[in-house]
Amino acid sequence: MKKKTIILVLALFLVIITGIGLILQTYFSRSSRARKVMRFIRQPGSQEELIIPALSRCGDAPFLMPSTGMIGFIWDDSFRPGHRHQGIDIFSGTDVGETPIYAAYDGYLTRQDDWKASLIIRIPSDPLNPDKQIWTYYTHLADSSGNSLVSEAFPPGTTEKFVAAGTYLGLQGNYSGTPGNPTGIHLHFSIVKDDGSGVFLNELKIENTLDPSPYFGMVLNANENKNDIPACNNE
Repeated sequence: MKKKTIILVLALFLVIITGIGLILQTYFSRSSRARKVMRFIRQPGSQEELIIPALSRCGDAPFLMPSTGMIGFIWDDSFRPGHRHQGIDIFSGTDVGETPIYAAYDGYLTRQDDWKASLIIRIPSDPLNPDKQIWTYYTHLADSSGNSLVSEAFPPGTTEKFVAAGTYLGLQGNYSGTPGNPTGIHLHFSIVKDDGSGVFLNELKIENTLDPSPYFGMVLNANENKNDIPACNNE
């Protein structure tokens, strides 16, 4: 009996170690993309070939590129064990307040009263699933102190204002939500599901967001793109 117990304990230990190894392997393999992002932030001129211009379109994908920059982190990326990234991060390699942001697709824009750095656009008919409504979320449009970089055309409290694809929305910033604790200068963009009654779901949960790959015509899913910086391959 004692021998069987020892064998079971050892088997359980092996399963746990294997599981931890797989988690760490996934995390550290994806961290190679993080290293490329950090290199770009420190030396943006060294990787200019990775920059995608704003308002460009990859093939016949429905969405325009919403800002000029390198797509550094992608959907379901992990910055730490247990974390799952809900969208894509576009790094400009410029200073705060220099790089414009545009609407990726036609829709109806809302900026809630307390939103310093964020906008959300309702798309009544998903271009890939026309019977569904989706929302596109844009954030980090403020400086490190929370001074807004959103276009004056969209003051706090703006509700359901129509914007065409390519409409200027604001500028890339580095506001993290906590004044004085900046993030890197970038645009965070995500595609958020509707709750079925015309309200957007909580963007902080990845299950409430969609894989943006087919909307941009690029591999933007970290489960399919383990290490590479995304690029458009029209040829």
